[in-house]
Amino acid sequence: MSSACVPAHPESLGLARATTPHAVTGADRQRHSPTPPRRRPLAGADLSASVAVFLIALPLSLGIALATGAPLQAGLVAAAVGGLVAGRLGGCPLQVSGPAAGLTVVTADLIHRYGWQATCGITVLAGLAQLGLGCLRVARTALAVSPAVVHGMLAGIGVTIAVAQLHIVLGGTPQSSVLANVLALPAQLANLHPAAVVISALTLTLLLGWPRIPGRAGRLLSAVPAALVAVAGATAAASLTGLALPRVDLPSWSSHALAGLPEGPVLGIAASVLTTTLVCSVQSLLGAVAVDKLVAGGTGPQSRIGRSDLDRELLGQGAANIVSGALGGLPVAGVAVRSSANVKSGALSRNSTMLHGVFVVVAALLMVPVLDLIPLASLAALVMAVGIQMVSLHHIRTVTRHREVLVYAVTTLGVVLLGVLEGVVLGVAVAVALALHRLARTRITHDEKGGVHHVHVRGQLTFLAVPRLSKVLHLVPQGAHAVVELAGSFMDHAAYESLRDWRRAHTARGGSAELTGCRAGVSSPEYGHGPEHGQGPGDGHRPGQRAGHGPGQRAGLGPWRRPGRSTGGGHELARGISAFQRDTAPLVREELARLAREGQQPSQLFLTCADSRLVTSMITSSGPGDLFVVRNVGNLVPLPGEENGDDSVAAAIEYAVDVLKVRSITVCGHSGCGAMQALLGSGTGGTATPLGRWLRHGLPSLARLADEGGEGVRLAGRAAADTMERLCLANVIQQLEHLRAHDSVARALAAGALELHGMYFHVGEAQAYLLRRGGAEGEEEVFDGVPGTEELPSPA
Repeated sequence: MSSACVPAHPESLGLARATTPHAVTGADRQRHSPTPPRRRPLAGADLSASVAVFLIALPLSLGIALATGAPLQAGLVAAAVGGLVAGRLGGCPLQVSGPAAGLTVVTADLIHRYGWQATCGITVLAGLAQLGLGCLRVARTALAVSPAVVHGMLAGIGVTIAVAQLHIVLGGTPQSSVLANVLALPAQLANLHPAAVVISALTLTLLLGWPRIPGRAGRLLSAVPAALVAVAGATAAASLTGLALPRVDLPSWSSHALAGLPEGPVLGIAASVLTTTLVCSVQSLLGAVAVDKLVAGGTGPQSRIGRSDLDRELLGQGAANIVSGALGGLPVAGVAVRSSANVKSGALSRNSTMLHGVFVVVAALLMVPVLDLIPLASLAALVMAVGIQMVSLHHIRTVTRHREVLVYAVTTLGVVLLGVLEGVVLGVAVAVALALHRLARTRITHDEKGGVHHVHVRGQLTFLAVPRLSKVLHLVPQGAHAVVELAGSFMDHAAYESLRDWRRAHTARGGSAELTGCRAGVSSPEYGHGPEHGQGPGDGHRPGQRAGHGPGQRAGLGPWRRPGRSTGGGHELARGISAFQRDTAPLVREELARLAREGQQPSQLFLTCADSRLVTSMITSSGPGDLFVVRNVGNLVPLPGEENGDDSVAAAIEYAVDVLKVRSITVCGHSGCGAMQALLGSGTGGTATPLGRWLRHGLPSLARLADEGGEGVRLAGRAAADTMERLCLANVIQQLEHLRAHDSVARALAAGALELHGMYFHVGEAQAYLLRRGGAEGEEEVFDGVPGTEELPSPA
């Protein structure tokens, strides 16, 4: 059977992934460039996905309408319009739009100020504003908003929702503000409504417990949305027991109120339109990006869906808000819960989103008697749970790791105490101030050890720090040897000129200078010791570059040694360890302490070559505790048995499978492998040396290559470059066969508790390829490649 290979994606292996929630790179912009829409016929997958989304949307739409104080029918109108209009016109085919929890506070405030019909008019104006922004093609600008601000906004909205709905859960009525709701809680607790509390508790129990049912029954039942089960169960319980509770009251559609012109101060209405536009747009665009990443992580037909056109998505959301507002519906935005369910249910086109909108219309017209049985306390409990989920511990840990807790906290408190727009403005202001503070905060010190003068620079080296830099540099005596250590990540032109001028003057007076840049284990080239070494402050630095990231340097991979330059290995090791202790250890100490307490629990065994160019943590975006790594010359897996076996590799496999209970094993080969080159050169590998005796375990790979002849393995889109590359690829497949011969692996495979993966890393191209087995006789084995993914940003 021939084999082939295609660029790989770590998510397919279950590998850990790096999270970088900050700036939008050029690659991001290219990924989200407009993609022409492709029309697809209605498929069975779209039909089943639409049903799943509808069952989630129905109770949530009613609950969100209840939380805003709008007519309950407004939630159904928004859900239907979001599915039909935004689903048809939007630029993200699989994103589901409708009334979103993130808009609850904004809408409730508008209703309180202007009344319901005027709020509908403001929704129409916000839709027109979105159309204008879409025509200006500014959609990608929303991706530049700091994630700490976005997550803080959602957390603030979540707190506001949860506190307000708690009153309905307890059988009371919410107040107009968070502070008023908090102050009213003691009185509300003293006057509980037992029936409301019981129904709310039942709703929350079903909502939280349904996805956690163990065993095969749990897997089967998980196909039914927990939100639907919770509301349906509470409704049935309330009806069967005859509890006296306020229930949904859907009036006749003939009395449904449509949009009206808002009346009031122009600036106030403009601010309201701006707030609605901002929240709807940011939530929808970030949701579209998240859906793209979720789709990219899948396999099969769904992975071939094109990237979203963000400008078109903004236009589609604007059109939906115009229609929803005009028809008396809530504001519309992309909703992460429904979008995630749509993707996970296997939707293949926008037909799923649109069909869910049709189902909502049918339910709103034909299921009114059933909907009228739902207790309001059940809907309030459902929305309260959604609000609590919006305060994500994952987001808090992320902003803490990136030192943006202050931005998150200020945004959250601003939204809770002042309002959404005010909170977002405060958060953005704090984020800008924090960035400026970090840019301007630079510590420059001087000390002397053993006759060498050390100048330490901590922070960004900009024009603001030049006076202090110049003052400290002039403390170095004439003719002395100086070491200037840059621990920042940026140096502007003014600082560059200052360092260059000082270096010239210092070396002209008989002194010498050395520049080292240390950040996250990165060291820059040394200073030259005279004019012949160039005119700049150091070979690796140019104004405006990241310090330590100039020519001949690598970010985050430790000290770089230029070809031909001899440096002491011990000195490099000590310098790297010092950089780790100073820069990296404080960031990972808490995580390593947790791992020390809990022990290692890796999800997979990663067996790869000992080649120094193969950095497993880099190519798998993994961290401490993620992988159980075994490295040897040639990534070989000796067959078990006393004669051919190798106790070291066999012991590692047995320990990983039987003790650590890893769920997958990956064999990773690479280009330019010296072991494979030795096999090709010697033919038999030889047995006169330990290396030769070890390489005999690669002889079956050499035989596989000979059996395949000229066909053999190929990479995606091209044949293997030469015999050497064909052997590297054949070796991966052969070592997977060897793995299956080990008893522990065979038992785990038979029990369905283990997966085997093959991977090939092309060093020169920095490209990974993942083996995809042929499913039928004669079908090729392919090494596939897929782009990276990230999770949805919020459950809101």
